[in-house]
Amino acid sequence: MTGRHDGSGSRLGVDVGGTFTDVVVVATDGRVRIDKVPSTPRDQSDGVLAGWRALGLDPAALAAFAHGTTVATNALLERRGGRTALVTTEGFRDLLEIGRQDRASLYDLTRHRPAPLVPRDLRFVVRERMSPDGVVVPLDPASLARAVDAVAGAGVDAVAVCLLFGFLHPEHERAVGEAVRRRLPHVAVSLSHEVLPEFREYERMSTTVADAYLRPRMAAYLERLAARAADAGLPAPTVMQSSGGVLDVAVAARHPARFVLSGPAGGVVGASHVAGLSGYPDVLTFDMGGTSTDVAPVVGGQVQLTTEAVVAGVPLRLPMVDVHTVSAGGGSVAWVDEGGALRVGPHSAGADPGPVAYGLGGTEPTVTDANLVLGALPDGARLGGDIVLRRGAAERALAALGARLGLDARQTALGVVRVADTEMVRALRVISVERGLDPRDFALVAFGGAGGLHACALAEQLGSSTVLVPRAAGVLSALGLAISEVRHDHVATVAGRHDADLEAMFGELEDRAGAALPGATLARQADLRYAGQSFELTVPGATRAALVEAFGDAHERRYGHRIDDEPVEVVNVRVVATRAGAVPDLRGSERPAAAHGSRVGHRRLLLDTGETTASVHDRTRMAPGSTVAGPAVVQMPESTCVVRPGWSGRVDEVGTLVLRREEAR
Repeated sequence: MTGRHDGSGSRLGVDVGGTFTDVVVVATDGRVRIDKVPSTPRDQSDGVLAGWRALGLDPAALAAFAHGTTVATNALLERRGGRTALVTTEGFRDLLEIGRQDRASLYDLTRHRPAPLVPRDLRFVVRERMSPDGVVVPLDPASLARAVDAVAGAGVDAVAVCLLFGFLHPEHERAVGEAVRRRLPHVAVSLSHEVLPEFREYERMSTTVADAYLRPRMAAYLERLAARAADAGLPAPTVMQSSGGVLDVAVAARHPARFVLSGPAGGVVGASHVAGLSGYPDVLTFDMGGTSTDVAPVVGGQVQLTTEAVVAGVPLRLPMVDVHTVSAGGGSVAWVDEGGALRVGPHSAGADPGPVAYGLGGTEPTVTDANLVLGALPDGARLGGDIVLRRGAAERALAALGARLGLDARQTALGVVRVADTEMVRALRVISVERGLDPRDFALVAFGGAGGLHACALAEQLGSSTVLVPRAAGVLSALGLAISEVRHDHVATVAGRHDADLEAMFGELEDRAGAALPGATLARQADLRYAGQSFELTVPGATRAALVEAFGDAHERRYGHRIDDEPVEVVNVRVVATRAGAVPDLRGSERPAAAHGSRVGHRRLLLDTGETTASVHDRTRMAPGSTVAGPAVVQMPESTCVVRPGWSGRVDEVGTLVLRREEAR
């Protein structure tokens, strides 16, 4: 890690979204400065540096610079990674394509799996075989030479090496990796025992292939960003991992699979922190940005993680914030399908050309255009610098779409918002009800540029009575980056090891973690399952007895039952090493309320309940204790919040607008 870590200096967080790049600086006294600039999809580093310059900061005053990027995510979604080869054990060439034989949609016979990242003609084999006890068939030099020749002749950018039982006995993988590197020194090589030293061949292979596939693009971007940051005098950047902690930029360039959910993870960290300061440890985070909506649970103040994620059709068995993403963002395009039904997404107008109302060349109406026509957003509002919303353009685009449905522009806009809301409610139920959590017991934390526009409507459908809208709602992911901890994850597989000594395995991992991150706080976890089960739950615990008890509680919460007399197997042991980042108090950072109040006017607002007149409030004029009652629109510098009829709230001492349904009081 570079930069000052003695607590002096401010911390910079920059989060790149599909439409805007958000920037937050947290000073040592807890004061927060924020800004927002348009994203630059062709080169995200342009937007990152533009965001820093927009705040006019002296780089010498910065102690740390944390970054959340969508480069890896977009490369998977768009299938624009490097040309990648796979070297594996003879007989396992097609494992990447065979997978688990599960179906995303069980009864849809026309639905196909996404194509594997490595086509069959780029998969090569070596003759060797390991078992849990060691070598069964030695690595055959002739087959290794043939495989390396084939890789060299394929013109690839990266190579993934995944051999049978390589996680227990990596000797053969190392030999293959060394041979490839000698022949092709400029090609990125990912070895499965370094990327994911766990059992389950398919998930390990899929994760290793993704790591190799992403390395050329991610490494090029991060090297460019690091060089530009150095030229500007900024600290060397750290990058947010999918697990909710940052790592050095060099590690991110070597192992990009760990950073696929970089941006969304920062948002969950920021939301958890702000909600905790307001006294809400149990929340559902709702991050609605320009291209997508990300939702996640926080239970007891702890961000929930999973190791069973699928991103863009690619299984990634790495620690990740338990985020569920749907393609319903402010820039999501509305369209009519062949059956005449109104649809929203997955295509997004993004930052270029953006929604029609931006006047940058967009012609397809989006959710942002719909909110503008409904009155939730003001005509002529300025966003992210030079972008000005134009209601007339949005109305014309929605009227053209509505002509296919027999609706006028406003009716079409209402339909667009309803469709988007339905998709987002479904996502929130996935991370609550399907996780054994009752959404009625959770507050909804709304953030992202568009989160506050939809939060009250979603809470009503979920049965939740409380919505939290942080002061920095429009840039909360960047705040999460600025305050995030440094995190290293270490894992070892117990399954397949006869007479495994858990205490010794934990001790070995702790030694490794302490060496990698001196002074870190270490926490023990493990993956457990009932004997005969196929998948595990990850729980905390320092001893086997504590792990088994925690597993029973987690199993009952997730599946509704526990079996205390059933044998429990430990599959993997884990050690998480963390070093805390900045923890801004945020109290006292609010300006005093304006003497003449926060109300600045009225605006007609069309909701699903009918048309109404809403009071309009300027959030910059609201201090702790300021109140608002629906119907109302609260305008913030980086976002907007719609307070529906039946809702009211006040700004608390940390600057969060706490909204509650009156019937739930």
